[in-house]
Amino acid sequence: MSPEHDTPEHNTPELDVLVAGGGAAGLAAAVTLARARRSVTVVDSGRPRNAPAEGVHALLGREGISPAELLAAGRREALGYGAEVVDGEITAVRRLADGRFQATLAGGEDGSAGPVLTARRLLIATGLTDELPQLPGLAEHWGHNVIHCPYCHGWEVRDRSILALGTSPNSVHQALLFSQLSADVTFLEDTAHGPGLGAEERRMLVARGITVLAGEAAAVESSEETGRLAGVRLADGELLPAEVLVVAPRMLANTEAFEPLGLQMEENPMGRFVSTQEMGHTTVPGVWAAGNSSDLSAQVGAAAAAGTMTAARINAEMVMEGLV
Repeated sequence: MSPEHDTPEHNTPELDVLVAGGGAAGLAAAVTLARARRSVTVVDSGRPRNAPAEGVHALLGREGISPAELLAAGRREALGYGAEVVDGEITAVRRLADGRFQATLAGGEDGSAGPVLTARRLLIATGLTDELPQLPGLAEHWGHNVIHCPYCHGWEVRDRSILALGTSPNSVHQALLFSQLSADVTFLEDTAHGPGLGAEERRMLVARGITVLAGEAAAVESSEETGRLAGVRLADGELLPAEVLVVAPRMLANTEAFEPLGLQMEENPMGRFVSTQEMGHTTVPGVWAAGNSSDLSAQVGAAAAAGTMTAARINAEMVMEGLV
């Protein structure tokens, strides 16, 4: 069995740092920590947020690389410096009396208990889950012709007919940004699923040449011939044709297992995330967060950078701790 699939025993040696999440932030942190000669284990559930996407964009030097290929390369780099990568999911974490953290991983399908890992520091890099508008047919196109970020996907849909669903407080901002990429952008003011437009929002949309329509979205439809997105069917039966659908998902950090530690969470119109100070320290001593767990808008490059910087700060703190 290769090292990246090894399952540790219950009495494994204490780690310097346990990294929860093997995405860009978690793997970048693991590389930095391992290069600093820290013992570090990454626990990864294998459910990256960007898995449906065909490529990663705006990542200098790796433009268009597939998400799977990027993560495989990151794993190889982390393993090459001596980090451990475990396929699994942390289901519970508790703080021991001496300040260390004990994490329990999910057990086997046969009901067997999962492994337990102990570490001096915990880095949460579990990313987020996109909570999509509940419209039949929408999820099937997510990451392809149903998108949310103009910087992640905009170039690929340039000059196509784009329909922005007004289901979120962020929907107007999205439509304005996508109008830079196509002259054919329509905004659907859907007061059944969203907040509706204020006078100033309506003025901005019109000023950017965006067509504003009113109606209630009932379903997302696909072409019978190609299977590609055909448009949005309204409750009154009308089909609004579109090649691309822009939605604003509610973004929820994957932190359920860690919140009992006392993490402070924050909410904004985009979603819910871990509150952190500069360099990723949370309000819980010894617990850090990086990537989409604490920054909902971070693209892959920003998430990786945050993982690197947070790992450097963790290492520095541990060095200084040794002087006491």
